[in-house]
Amino acid sequence: MSDDTPGAPATPREALDLLLAGNQRFTDGTPRHPNQDAGRRAVTASAQHPYAVLLGCSDSRLAAEIIFDQGLGDLFVVRTAGHAVGPEVLGSIEYGVSVLGCPLVVVLGHDACGAVAATRAAVANGTSAHGYVRDVIERVTPSVLAAQAAGVREDDGFIDTHVRHTVDLVMDRSRELAGQVTAGRAAVVGLSYRLAEGSVRPVTSCGLDLPSALATASATTSASNSR
Repeated sequence: MSDDTPGAPATPREALDLLLAGNQRFTDGTPRHPNQDAGRRAVTASAQHPYAVLLGCSDSRLAAEIIFDQGLGDLFVVRTAGHAVGPEVLGSIEYGVSVLGCPLVVVLGHDACGAVAATRAAVANGTSAHGYVRDVIERVTPSVLAAQAAGVREDDGFIDTHVRHTVDLVMDRSRELAGQVTAGRAAVVGLSYRLAEGSVRPVTSCGLDLPSALATASATTSASNSR
């Protein structure tokens, strides 16, 4: 099916609204599967114009185009275990925003994240993993320590803290991204995905005010997770 929208979103708000609408269709079981036909394949063969950069976990259950009901050329996706951030990730995000013109960057975490669970175990036991998995754990460790220091005990609280830390990290490390956000040309939003329900909820944002209903829901969830 071809996309029936008039054009790619030009603002962070339009991009977020389009993503959330797609996730609602996926959650409701009424996906449109836009931009997934031969016509779209032909159009995007010579150039891409995605409207959002999505930094998500590599978890096999977190396929961005599926859970947001998008298609070819819609999302510029960067995935690492635990959405760990290194130079290549930062460069990919900057490419999506500065070169491809994406007005929105999304950091997508999820419940039952293996990287966060492994890091919590490593911190609790004073151990670490072998090989390059150790690097992933080291990058997630600051989030786990911050959550513990704040008295977080529930899984959702650790996930939310890690999403916030990742958003803060990319904004702090990337002057290019921070400049785009300051200029109002882009925004960064942190979301958390629930595997069983298929739904996303907002965690944090930079450069974009969350809709009041979403912000209230996020604040309520965060407060309950800290108890």
